[in-house]
Amino acid sequence: MNNNFKSLWNITFLVTGPLWAMLVWMIWTSGQLKTPLDEKIFLCVVIPAFVLIYLSGFLIAKRHAKKQALASLR
Repeated sequence: MNNNFKSLWNITFLVTGPLWAMLVWMIWTSGQLKTPLDEKIFLCVVIPAFVLIYLSGFLIAKRHAKKQALASLR
């Protein structure tokens, strides 16, 4: 692997971010969300989920680096 994890993770989200937005737009305009409450719940789930997935990649990278450091000490 020539690139570090952070740059690959950011590139992945640069590609998947617009696809995620397109999916959200398709659901939003499909008529499935009937009430303002439905729309609010949808946004309160989708936006934090995207951010959580993005941040979890850095948590995984940190844990992996920690495990590798411990393994190299042995």
